Order: sequence, then structure tokens, then C-alpha cells
Amino acid sequence: MTFSGTIGQYTITRVRETAHLFAVLGSILVQATRLRNWPRTTRAVFARQVLFTGVEALRFVSLVAFLTGISVVVQAQVWLGKAGQSEMLGSVLIAVILREVAPLLVNFIVIGRSGTAIAVELANMKVFGEIKVLEAQGLDTLLYLAIPRALAFALSVFCLTIWFTIVAFVSGYAFGILFGVGTTDPVIFMNTVLKGLHPADVYNLLAKTLVPGLFTVGICIMEGLSVRYSITEVPQAATRAVVRSIAALFIISAIVSVLTYI
Repeated sequence: MTFSGTIGQYTITRVRETAHLFAVLGSILVQATRLRNWPRTTRAVFARQVLFTGVEALRFVSLVAFLTGISVVVQAQVWLGKAGQSEMLGSVLIAVILREVAPLLVNFIVIGRSGTAIAVELANMKVFGEIKVLEAQGLDTLLYLAIPRALAFALSVFCLTIWFTIVAFVSGYAFGILFGVGTTDPVIFMNTVLKGLHPADVYNLLAKTLVPGLFTVGICIMEGLSVRYSITEVPQAATRAVVRSIAALFIISAIVSVLTYI
């Protein structure tokens, strides 16, 4: 095949995969709005996914947020304080942490921790025939496997990002006081942060948490169910799921930033 033919085939394959992904996500969102698609079994899967993706990840997310707050918030207070521009502190922290760092880091953590787990779990179910067993029992795999995981994943990413931002601000402010930089009055610090918050930041946060979360789940589900009969395909599917989820994360973040602030 010629070089141009290879590029064309690659492009067509990626377009088809993207169209399939949008179709899967569209089906998930449409079916999730119907109450009859939320029986006890589906609600149980949703609760377990929230527990694994959101609650059990709190400790590690808190640690990363704590260290990020020390690195970013303290540095911002030091440099803005030296420049005599402490009133810009809130805008800088919102721009750095809330708009970019928090959503990216939380999505990275959740992709590495829960995205791979979903891909591996579904791949193993496919290899060992558990998917066929569910279908034989009359359970719709989309309703039972995809919908609760997708919504729980997106909700967990959003909540973890809020928690990340709060921990980062608190730890940075506390260490700023400890080392004698920035303001010692928490009311003044909070006022500077709130003054830097705009309605566009809320939309940006929602888009950079819920949308990448849904895309990550869609990619991981597709890759997990793409295996055939060999157990050796499972790690390959997990690797593809992580790589493509990270690529989608950066693409979505860039698009959202451009649409929100430009």
C-alpha cells in the first residue's frame, strides 16, 4: 500500500471508531434518562462504581492536591507578594488550579486507576464468556455494564475535582502562613479567590470533568469488549484504553478552553 493509502486507511479507521464512540455515548445518555432502565441490579453497579472510582480514590487525590497546593499556591503568594500584586492572587489560582491543573490531574488519576480496571474487567468478562451468560439471562449489557459505570465515573471525576481544588487551596494557604508569605487573614484570601471566579469557570469545570469522564468510560468499554478469545489481548486492550483516554482528555481540554475563554 502506498504512503497516502496508509494515511487514508488510518484516517477512515479513526473516523469510524470516533463515530462508534459517539453512538455508544449517545445511547448511554438517552437510555440513562429512562427510569425503567434503573432496576436494583443497575443501581447496585452504579453504587459500587462510585465507591471504587470516587470514594476509594479520595486518599490519593487528597495527597496529590495537598502537594499541588504547596507547590502552586505558595509560589503564587511568594511571587505576587513580591511584585505587590497580591490582589491578582485569586485570578492566578483560579486560572492555574481550577481551570487546568485540578481537572487534568484528577482525570489522569481516575484513568490510571479506574479506567484500566473497567477495560480489564470487561475484557476478562468477554474472554471467559460472562457477557454471553448475561445476555442469556436476559440482561442488556448496555444497561447493566455501560450506563451505571459511565454516570458513576463522570460524577466521581466532578466531585473529586471539587475536592482537589479545596484541598489544594487550603494546603497552600496553610503553608503560606507557616512560611510567612501571603496574607494571614483567611477572609482576605477567600475574597481574592472568589473575586477571580467567573461564571465561565463553572462551565469550564463542568465540561472538563463530566465530558472527559464520559469519553473515558466509552473508550474503556469499547476497548474492553473489543477482545475476542485470547487472554493475551487483555493487557493490549487496557493499554489502548489508557492511551486513547489520555489523548481524548487533552483534546477535550483544549477545545473547552478555546470555546470558553477565547
